[in-house]
Amino acid sequence: MTNMLTFQSHAKINLYLDVLDRRPDGFHNIETIFQTVSLADELTVAEAPSGVVLTCSRPDLDCGPGNLVCRAAALLLARTGCVRGARIHLEKHIPVAAGLAGGSGNAAAALDALNRLWKLGLTPAQLQAFGLDLGSDVPYCLVGGTQGATGRGEQLVPLPPVPQTWCVLAHPPIQVSTAAVYHSPRLFRNTETPSAGRTRTFQRALDALSAGDWAQAVFNRMETPVFEQHPDLETLKCRLLEAGCVAAAMSGSGPTVFGICSSREQAERAAEALAPYATSVVKTVDTALRAV
Repeated sequence: MTNMLTFQSHAKINLYLDVLDRRPDGFHNIETIFQTVSLADELTVAEAPSGVVLTCSRPDLDCGPGNLVCRAAALLLARTGCVRGARIHLEKHIPVAAGLAGGSGNAAAALDALNRLWKLGLTPAQLQAFGLDLGSDVPYCLVGGTQGATGRGEQLVPLPPVPQTWCVLAHPPIQVSTAAVYHSPRLFRNTETPSAGRTRTFQRALDALSAGDWAQAVFNRMETPVFEQHPDLETLKCRLLEAGCVAAAMSGSGPTVFGICSSREQAERAAEALAPYATSVVKTVDTALRAV
């Protein structure tokens, strides 16, 4: 296969996540700090005469038209009038439905790779607009790094990159419904009125991150309803802090819980302390997609 591209799509964690008011479109306004980490999937695309076929290293993953990769390809074909095809293979390493934007990252990789493979000439801004039609995290997953985000999470403001930091991700075998979290009566929304596009609480978190104060910066509003339903996740967070992590939180709507560590060695010790849970020791990276 001569005309072929391979991209890594990196997982993200939410260093900070707050929920504001519900929007007229049914989504919620949020304030978050996104950060990409080194855990990554790998997407290989090869040109085909017609049609889009997706295969995956995980046989339990749906590779039909509902998969975000297939939806990304279908969206490009529909919006551009392109009549070319592709064979796509996904090597999956990021846990599914884990609050790490694995699926959104795969969609972002498909958009970027197919734009190049099919020579569509779409700009980054156009790809981000297409990405938002696929999911709120997809625009971020096209860029990565340290970003502040508002709106649905698509209004991105680049932040100074954090110094390379080691983290441990805990992957409990629990399913969490994002929709149920947003509709939970135990989700206490931030009612502050934003000033210059940010609430005071969000600005304090940004200032703390800039100062390297992880303990004051790391926060997730969704923990209250999720921990109430899944107390094992709260226990995991406590175990991370007891293992010496300088801060810990749930990522997105869970179930992944992460800890910020002072070194790789500490992250590895913290991972050992979480047995028997599956874990990943990762470091922060400054991009979401990387051609390989």
